[in-house]
Amino acid sequence: MASAQLKSALLIAGLYADGEVRVTEPGISRDHTERMLSAMGVEITRDDVTVTLRHSKALEPIDIGVPSDLSSAAFFLVAASIVPGSELNLRQVGVNPSRDGVLTILDRMGAQIERLNPRMCGGEPVADLLVRATTLKGIDVPPDLVPLAIDEFPVLFIAAAAARGKSRFVGLEELRHKESDRIAAMVAGLRTIGVAVDEGPDWVEIEGGEWRGGHVDSHHDHRIAMAFAVAGATASQPISIARPENIVTSFPNFSDLGNRVGMALEFVARGRCQSLRSTGPVDRVKARWRRCSQGRLAGVCWTPVRCTV
Repeated sequence: MASAQLKSALLIAGLYADGEVRVTEPGISRDHTERMLSAMGVEITRDDVTVTLRHSKALEPIDIGVPSDLSSAAFFLVAASIVPGSELNLRQVGVNPSRDGVLTILDRMGAQIERLNPRMCGGEPVADLLVRATTLKGIDVPPDLVPLAIDEFPVLFIAAAAARGKSRFVGLEELRHKESDRIAAMVAGLRTIGVAVDEGPDWVEIEGGEWRGGHVDSHHDHRIAMAFAVAGATASQPISIARPENIVTSFPNFSDLGNRVGMALEFVARGRCQSLRSTGPVDRVKARWRRCSQGRLAGVCWTPVRCTV
């Protein structure tokens, strides 16, 4: 199984090796490390699934602009797609082709997402993403897209649940070995709120439609918790999500941003424990327009950083 983390560790260790270091993967994985090292003056090349690094005496100091995270943006892309009347502009989102599978899948489902102002920042391609609500359609997602969207499948399951028709996802075995068994956790939660869903060892099949509220368990998995928070935006009754505390590991201001754009999220204390309550349905997810420090108008506005690479 291709692993960007393992590849990155070997490449960074290879900076201290004499001569040439080659890392061959069973498939393509995210290439953020290669891009950063190349921007810092390292001679690094890719030939299909093999990355070659040649000895470098020293890294060159640079200013790096860190794009907004596409995996985090995915929750808002889906929320704005499925809540009628929504329109949202996500600023300076990383759209690296080694991890933009979520955009490809949503596009095939009929989502209206425009890439505006494409540019390079710190060696990474970025764009502003303008998303408008529409009616999604069920699709078959092929295995070759799975590595490009591996972290976004929990919220893509919510998109599929909102779509017309049936969606089928195959080649998902890696989801069984994430922070939780994400197939089992999502299937259990979807069934709790009334979504027709079936599963196999490495596949999930979801019949689109409406859903009710309910109490679901995130299994301490941040992406499961945020996915069901998005589901709450269109549920007929509130969805309560148990054990959401690990949201802070990847998106500490998720609930604040969600509430700013029209979602209704609140943390509720239950004795020594905490749950996240998504009290939908909401009228629409919209941009809370405000002026950035640069004098431009934007929706959810991440202030851009100066890119010198």
